[in-house]
Amino acid sequence: MSLKRAPLNRRQLGRELTAAGRADVAAMLRADVTSGESAAFRIGITGPPGAGKSTVVSRLAERFDAQARRVGVLAVDPTSPVSGGSILGDRIRMDEVSPGSDVYIRSVPSRSAQDGLTCNVAEMLNIMDRHEFDDVFIETVGVGQTDHAVQALVDTVVLVLVPESGDTIQAMKAGILELADVYVVNKADRPHASRMHAAIEGVLALSQRSGSGWQPPVLMTSASSNDLAGLEQAIADHRQWCGENIDPVLVRRRRSRQLIESIMASAVAEVTGDLDDRQLDLPVDALYTACLDALRTKGQ
Repeated sequence: MSLKRAPLNRRQLGRELTAAGRADVAAMLRADVTSGESAAFRIGITGPPGAGKSTVVSRLAERFDAQARRVGVLAVDPTSPVSGGSILGDRIRMDEVSPGSDVYIRSVPSRSAQDGLTCNVAEMLNIMDRHEFDDVFIETVGVGQTDHAVQALVDTVVLVLVPESGDTIQAMKAGILELADVYVVNKADRPHASRMHAAIEGVLALSQRSGSGWQPPVLMTSASSNDLAGLEQAIADHRQWCGENIDPVLVRRRRSRQLIESIMASAVAEVTGDLDDRQLDLPVDALYTACLDALRTKGQ
């Protein structure tokens, strides 16, 4: 954590994040976005809708802020495939964070991203680093298996579930459920919370973990009452474990892979969006070749 740094320029940060969120592929390439070692510790908060992710993030941000840490939050809200709009309600749900704190919260639309994140999220995270944040939370849309992309961008993945998530667990077994570093049964005062806790531990016992040495804890919390001391400690423990066991070169390469996949996906979306009606009448192999040619032209 920096002992001496300039005050957070919220207006400048907001402008930079807006520009990054709206940047097309050409602008991203001009910006020379590079996935290197992050200055901030990144924490991904994921889980199904209604699990209380926003409340968990806001309560953790308050606790980190009390330690004089500069905390950033990127909360991804779903974009409507029909209207293209986004409510950006996560920012509203986090408004209980003290306005005089050193916490910065930004709701961002998922736009065309299909991985629970948002377009150009890598550059947004780099911007947060340039503004000297100590910790950055990324709250995903919360769509289940597709949320696994967050693992490539953060240091710690926290999966938040609720006692009613039984069907969700079945749907997530082959996705994020096997990749999280910390598991949380939130709203633990509800019935069947202990049963959900046991179900998660059962799934973990049968899953094929990497054998890296980290044993993911399964916690029971109540974010509404700020009962998050155990979660805060688990994140701190994983932070320490990462510092002692994770090769930063591998982290950089993993993030570079995710970055180029994201840029390529955006490029494909731009090319297919520009197809005219006559091209769409072509055989699929000819249409595929036309799209490849357009991608080559775009990259020049």
